[in-house]
Amino acid sequence: MLSRQQCYAMSHFFLSTRFPGPGAFMAATSIGLNRRAVALCDKISARADTLQVERHVLPSGTIAFDFSRGGLSAGQMLARVCAADLAEVSVREGHPWPQVHVTTKHPIAACMASQYAGWEIKEGKYFAMGSGPMRAAVGSEPLFEDIGFVERADHCVGVLETAELPPDNLCRKIATKCGVAPARLTLLFAPTHSVAGSLQVVARSIETSLHKLHELGFDLARIKNGNGSAPLPPVADDTLAAIGQTNDSILYGGEVTLQVHGDDDSLQAIGPQLPSSASSEYGRPFADILRSYNNDFYQVDPLLFSAAVITLENLDSGRSFRFGQLNHEVLTRSFANG
Repeated sequence: MLSRQQCYAMSHFFLSTRFPGPGAFMAATSIGLNRRAVALCDKISARADTLQVERHVLPSGTIAFDFSRGGLSAGQMLARVCAADLAEVSVREGHPWPQVHVTTKHPIAACMASQYAGWEIKEGKYFAMGSGPMRAAVGSEPLFEDIGFVERADHCVGVLETAELPPDNLCRKIATKCGVAPARLTLLFAPTHSVAGSLQVVARSIETSLHKLHELGFDLARIKNGNGSAPLPPVADDTLAAIGQTNDSILYGGEVTLQVHGDDDSLQAIGPQLPSSASSEYGRPFADILRSYNNDFYQVDPLLFSAAVITLENLDSGRSFRFGQLNHEVLTRSFANG
């Protein structure tokens, strides 16, 4: 069976990669990732009842918001916090499934420095994958050496994918790593098999494309804007089913457009490697792929994890290049099994 660590890692397409050329985004720290997230958390607190979000104040003073019972509006808020409120997130009607749309003019800051679930959080039997702008305040992940994006903050915000309220002693440790007092830490959490938890995972369509580019050694400084969409699956019965469906949502139904600078030749060269269909594992529901590896996530081809369709628009040449295809047949099978 999968460990809890493997379960949460796969839901965010966790890739351990390095990319040469650090320092390209240092100036972006003035954006204030945590500051923006704190302001959004204040709005969530004011609307907690209508969003069906439960607010806890732990003995240390850390504030924890439980999104387990939240609906679509709560999920949108949660996804926005993950991206430090640097992305617009909306749910629109679609056929046969609703579509989660994400747009950002700050793709590296929103997706790589904040939204990426790159922090494995452990305390005894407690485990969660951590995302959100608190990661930039710690800056210890190798990724931050690559993008050169860290910040000092006097109040930090993080998102945990878990169904459990974080223990107070764990919150104290997180606050210490962030360089703030525990009372200056805010954590939001939701399990994958919830409306809000599922939505915030599906809202990572752009993030997965950036990770794939990062894996392939593309210069992320060339990326100007990002737009993405992916179908929102029905709420699954358990975590493993939800992880399978939310992965499939992006692998077989995700569409991402990135506006970039530079030459056309490099885009045409890297493009065929970008979509999920570039992997030999492509073509089956993610849950089936896992079973074929005895539920060992780390045996799955890492090049599978990307959107189904990726379009690269060159802002300099005016040319556009589309790679991949949607696969509704696999999505239908996957979403029917949750």
